[in-house]
Amino acid sequence: MDTIAAIRETFFQECEEQLAELEVGLEEMESGVSDAETVNAVFRAVHSIKGGAGAFKLDRLVRFAHTFETTLDLIRGGRLAPSVPLLKTMLRAADVLADLVKASRNDDPVDEARMETLIGELKSAAGARAPAAPPPVAPPPSFDPPTGDDEPFDFTPTMISIENEPAPAAPPTPVYVIQLTPRPELYRKGNETTRLLRELARLGEVSVVCDSRSLPPLDELDPEGAYLSWRAELTTGESLATIEEVFEFVIDDCDLDIVARADAPQASRAAPPAPPAAPPPRVSPPPLRLVSGGEDGKEAERPAPSAAAPEADKGRAEAPKTEAAATIRVDLERVDRLINLVGELVINQAMLSQRVTEAGLARASSVAAGLAALEQLTREIQEGVMAIRAQPVKTLFQRMSRIVRELTDATGKSARLKTEGEATEVDRTVIERIADPLTHMIRNAVDHGVETPEVREAAGKPAQGEVRLSAAHRSGRIIIEVSDDGAGIDRARVREIAIKKELIAPDAQLSDSEIDNLLFLPGFSTAKSVSDISGRGVGMDVVKRSIQALGGRIAISSRPGQGSTFSMSLPLTLAVLDGMVVKVADQTLVVPLTAIVETLRPKRSDVHALGVNARVISDRGGFAPLIDVGQELGYRATPADPLESVVLVVETEESTRCALVVDAIHDQRQVVIKSLEANYRKVPGIAAATILGDGRVALILDIDTFVARTNRSAASSEPLFAAAG
Repeated sequence: MDTIAAIRETFFQECEEQLAELEVGLEEMESGVSDAETVNAVFRAVHSIKGGAGAFKLDRLVRFAHTFETTLDLIRGGRLAPSVPLLKTMLRAADVLADLVKASRNDDPVDEARMETLIGELKSAAGARAPAAPPPVAPPPSFDPPTGDDEPFDFTPTMISIENEPAPAAPPTPVYVIQLTPRPELYRKGNETTRLLRELARLGEVSVVCDSRSLPPLDELDPEGAYLSWRAELTTGESLATIEEVFEFVIDDCDLDIVARADAPQASRAAPPAPPAAPPPRVSPPPLRLVSGGEDGKEAERPAPSAAAPEADKGRAEAPKTEAAATIRVDLERVDRLINLVGELVINQAMLSQRVTEAGLARASSVAAGLAALEQLTREIQEGVMAIRAQPVKTLFQRMSRIVRELTDATGKSARLKTEGEATEVDRTVIERIADPLTHMIRNAVDHGVETPEVREAAGKPAQGEVRLSAAHRSGRIIIEVSDDGAGIDRARVREIAIKKELIAPDAQLSDSEIDNLLFLPGFSTAKSVSDISGRGVGMDVVKRSIQALGGRIAISSRPGQGSTFSMSLPLTLAVLDGMVVKVADQTLVVPLTAIVETLRPKRSDVHALGVNARVISDRGGFAPLIDVGQELGYRATPADPLESVVLVVETEESTRCALVVDAIHDQRQVVIKSLEANYRKVPGIAAATILGDGRVALILDIDTFVARTNRSAASSEPLFAAAG
């Protein structure tokens, strides 16, 4: 990838962050938070996108962002009230801005009609007070390095005067003196000093002097260095904040000093002052912004504050500066490769432990002690690497806000999305693969759950419904819930449709939970008509399969008239898990530790026969069915004696308890997950596989699927594999 392409890609990555900040800010404003900080954050997000788009000549994006920015500037200046209709318009404008960014990134077609409609609405909201569209972005000045045939390159100090449109007869005051010294980082990030100065020229009358005295001889010049500094005098009636916004993209990559001059009522346009030999003297008021430092990391000398400066300003100047956490962008493929290598390291460490054990070395030996330290270090490395891939679910949740807005417009309903636990972190792969199922559940919540405003008001509810999306860590997993305050599941209608589609018998006795779970059957739909949103009977069964493919589970709870909640339980990562290694017949299996409630050796009085073949075990005042894992997986023909075995009491997501009979427990360890479906084929009741320390492959049980299929195959007295075909 060439340099320009890399800078362009960085711009689009930063656009994603700015769009996220924009949507969060607009939603806060919609909820009534319209403080200056929130409004400024929204304005900066649009302004940042506009500035970067101008650098790459993305004219449509610049034009739309400018119109959007103009409306926001009126709100920021208190000249336009952020009414509810206006905020809805700006939320739709944020969606269009996101579409334009995506189209510019992928060279996709743009919905011009939709864009023009939003531009018209924003201009209408802004009224006649909105300024005209910005002039076309001029291409950056070309720079041709001197060759042997060219004229000698002049390195003497140069004075440049940049003038904007003719100013009014009475020049505005005050005059600001701006001292700008770029660092190499400024240019490496695709910024240009000339563009910054051109933006200053739009604010008022400006004179600029370029100081090139720091330029080294040509044979010593670093092409990636920064040797020029700039001094500008700006006469403008704009606020200090407006001037500072010109430099907000480069504030960390330059030395910047902005001083409001009281001794210069206007700047000279014809003859700019010569470059100063030393920093100009500060006069009251004191410097409004100063960012010091250089490439060598040494602190630049700070001029003493003016004697007239108030004590409050002096205190602020001396306050310690809180530095933002440094971040880097890394190609995802490199992270994946690192994770795979760490997984192999874990496997090799386990193999080494196995060899030491087989060699009969005492646990107190130096080799065993070193191996224990290696095991601890390996686990810490693995956890650290996995944390690199972990990211907050905030980005995923923010996408859902747009879906809710689009659906409310399409259905004529009124609903808002409320999110909780956005900072909850989970593996990036899980986030990517859960996006589609989550989207479908959000659509269902609005289309099937939330009622129309008229129906809600008649039921004594607020006209606007609420869809809640939350995430939290629980027992080593992430729980994501989608709930609404709508009408809840109409169980009578669900049962009626299931009988009509011959999914259940007319005389079937089902609990409320069993009726709710009918929604997950293939082809099931309660929609009265087919629409673009729902009604084709394809959806919740796909959602359930997608979640199960992630090693997750989904459950429903609903209360008529009060709403429904869909709860998903997912692993934090698809790379490793904590498991219990057990022996079954002559095979080794892994049972996920999060599913195990307790382990025990049953007494004769605890085991009871049930029917011809079934057995149950006493479990804390109740009974749990005994399941012989070896027999169900076809490892042996006859059931094992539970009194001579170990019982693992496990609990499914539906809170169903079962007792798994295994021959012995080998170990409890963290194992690296290897996809069985990708390397072999899908096996019912098996989630994945792993490689043990002795090099053998061990299957990892999918407890929910294993228990469900075992219960279904019990009626035919066939093992699980036979039932699966």
